[in-house]
Amino acid sequence: MRLVQVRRHGDRHDLRDLTVAIQFKGHYDESYTDGDNSAVLPTDTMKNTVYALAAREPVDDPERFGLALARRFLDRNARLVRARIDLTEHLWRRIPRGEREHGHAFMRTGPETRTAAVQSHRRRTIVEAGIADLLLLKSADSAFDNFMRDEYTTLPETRDRIMATSLTATWRYSDPDIDFGPAWNGVRRTLLEVFAEHESESVQHTLHAMGQAVLDNIEHVTAIHLVMPNKHHLPFDLTHLGLTNKNEIFVPTDEPHGLIEATLLR
Repeated sequence: MRLVQVRRHGDRHDLRDLTVAIQFKGHYDESYTDGDNSAVLPTDTMKNTVYALAAREPVDDPERFGLALARRFLDRNARLVRARIDLTEHLWRRIPRGEREHGHAFMRTGPETRTAAVQSHRRRTIVEAGIADLLLLKSADSAFDNFMRDEYTTLPETRDRIMATSLTATWRYSDPDIDFGPAWNGVRRTLLEVFAEHESESVQHTLHAMGQAVLDNIEHVTAIHLVMPNKHHLPFDLTHLGLTNKNEIFVPTDEPHGLIEATLLR
């Protein structure tokens, strides 16, 4: 379900834009075998609960909102064993107005989203957070050479190429009771800094460095999974036009591409 909350503070408004998905796991066999719905909470009620909780208190971090939803469902549904809440925050920022930001006009920041997942069992809760579809590109400090070759290998080696990707990262927190906003911003900042500064021998080389830096610097993160498709930018052959490509003209291609991923644990 979709939820947008506008919090009004005079002429300055705060905006939250979420997509929320709810999954129940529990002892509901008789609803399948006998058509007995006496223990089944309607999905329409789940939907209404999302909007009611948002109306009762401000939605700040998606993780915190997911925890509140999961707790309410577990407390009120005896047959429920696990509630999973998946949240995607669609990110907006204020439109500049001169040297200041506009109080109530916004623009989407692009395809990047902030993600969160809460899995609440009767005795424990797992909180994950993440980033999806964050487009990154660096035009230097990226190489790919000395790779395995066979009779079908045609890829040339290079010590100077564009590296571009659409980053999706998911990480797990050690504690469901932390300040999620600074933690999420800290992970995102670390990922971006390492991507920019790392002298890359391959996408997987930089992916590992990014994940390791998060584990080294963000104490509440116990594991991180990164997915980085290799968004190729191929040098265009200008020789048939009587020109020389000085490693400046490229053709971006969506497919085919390699999909590189890994999970790093403490």
